[in-house]
Amino acid sequence: MTIQIYSWPTPNGHKIHIMLEECKLPYDVHAVDIGAGDQFKPEFLAISPNNKIPAIVDPDGPDGRPISLFESGAILIYLAGKTGQFLPKDDRGKFVALEWLMFQMAHVGPMLGQAHHFRRYAPQQIEYAINRYTNEARRLYGVMDHRLGESRYFAGDSYTIADIAIFPWTRSHKTQGVDLADFPNFTRWFEEISARPAVQRGLKVLEDKRREITDEKARENLFGATQYLRR
Repeated sequence: MTIQIYSWPTPNGHKIHIMLEECKLPYDVHAVDIGAGDQFKPEFLAISPNNKIPAIVDPDGPDGRPISLFESGAILIYLAGKTGQFLPKDDRGKFVALEWLMFQMAHVGPMLGQAHHFRRYAPQQIEYAINRYTNEARRLYGVMDHRLGESRYFAGDSYTIADIAIFPWTRSHKTQGVDLADFPNFTRWFEEISARPAVQRGLKVLEDKRREITDEKARENLFGATQYLRR
């Protein structure tokens, strides 16, 4: 049966687009235009109560009944379990992969996102914030570079959901204030992941919908008071 994905072409959305392509799962994609405020519509909040993309509905859930899931990390773990792919079967390998997945969820996403925001979208250029998050971004790339000097992929010799989760967040390294020339091990990994056909297909999902955040309505929906209303 066909998985329904509700998404937008952002790093978190691309994680799931790539995973679905890697797993060769049939899916229908539904655009949730976060600039237009689609994430606040009741029908989307019913499956993603935190008003964030992506979310999925799988008509063929674990017990044969439909299941809906939000949070990209949880969706990656679910799809890995459903297909038996991209998460090691042995306990040690599985927990190493999950360790690096949590690293992405707790550090790479939030910190690189903040660097991107304060360097590109903040209405005022705040030197303290720019320095804080740019320095943290560079520190995280250093952590990743060190790890990838030890192993081919984040969880070892096998490509896993940890790699799928981290990669989309690092495509904007320039606007995060990071020069990949400073991180050769990371660059080797980045180029290898970029060349995967499923990754390239995943990055094209909703590609035609993406636009620059320039109008005030989009800025309000993404960064303004609308985001903080209780629903």
